[in-house]
Amino acid sequence: MNFPPLKNDTILRTIRGEPTSYTPVWVMRQAGRYLPEFQEVRSQHDFFKVCQTPELACEVTLQPIRRFNLDAAIIFSDILVVPQAMGLKVEMLPGQGPTFTEPLQSPSDLIRVCADIDVNEKLKYVFEAITLTRHQLDGKCPLIGFSGAPWTLMSYMIEGKGSPTISKAKKWLYCYSEDSHKLLQMLTDVIVKYLVEQVRAGAQLLQIFESHAGILSKASFLQFALPYIQQISKRVKEDLNQQGLSNVPMIIFAKDAHYALEELSACGYEVVGLDWTIEPAEARLRVGENITLQGNLDPCQLYASHNDIVKAAQGLIDKFGNRRHIANLGHGIYPDIQPDHLEAFIDAIHKHSCRS
Repeated sequence: MNFPPLKNDTILRTIRGEPTSYTPVWVMRQAGRYLPEFQEVRSQHDFFKVCQTPELACEVTLQPIRRFNLDAAIIFSDILVVPQAMGLKVEMLPGQGPTFTEPLQSPSDLIRVCADIDVNEKLKYVFEAITLTRHQLDGKCPLIGFSGAPWTLMSYMIEGKGSPTISKAKKWLYCYSEDSHKLLQMLTDVIVKYLVEQVRAGAQLLQIFESHAGILSKASFLQFALPYIQQISKRVKEDLNQQGLSNVPMIIFAKDAHYALEELSACGYEVVGLDWTIEPAEARLRVGENITLQGNLDPCQLYASHNDIVKAAQGLIDKFGNRRHIANLGHGIYPDIQPDHLEAFIDAIHKHSCRS
């Protein structure tokens, strides 16, 4: 596709380990509820209606890019569009968040999950939103595509909604191990096709969200999460090569998986995202010098005063250094953060890391 030339490739050069004049920054959930312009869109449209309407998804993706000097955009969507495409019904309920109307209760329910889907048909709206957004960005910064990781999606499909313990899904791992692997593989097969098509549509980076990694022991993570995370990276790169498409950098963000940093850094991703519980110096020591790190300010620090946010941003840059680091939060921005507080963080990152 004939997209506008990229004017700011700082994040891509950072991932390759090339010199840059400053540390790039973007924020997970940067297109979302903390922005009044997003709230205006949501006041008129259902959440999944926004996801499923390319023009609306594009508009919401661009809202933070218009406000802030960000170094990447991330397409507005939701990780649960994958289970939706595979036949499960998900609704966004007020006060409850995403909710499955009929979650999986036993392995016999796997008959309701379809892995043999045409992603171009079921998830066409995501690809159209990516293509439209690439054009509307006009090369201002790269566009990130994403997916939830298999274990995180599986846990939602069984729990039916958010859960502090995720005990129903974990029960499957212990009681129905074979069926758990079956479901995880079904999800992996769809995710690979989904990510490849995002690149075909115009995504310039890809991020995998393993948001529920920390609920697992290291042994369970290595058995039920990491093999599929690794398989996704390997297969996406192979499929892109077979189709004559350029590989794009891939980011793995496994929240609270500090116990598996070495394993994550060795599973084929160019970037490892860090939550705020990990010290940058320790992370760098454990992953080595050839992996780019992303993160990891505690999102709650954005509640602080502007002066304290600036100090926190400076501390982040000092801890990570001036090479192979993408500044970000250690998880998504919270909905009650004031937009000017995020702006203070972004500007402070750029100013303190300036190397020109």
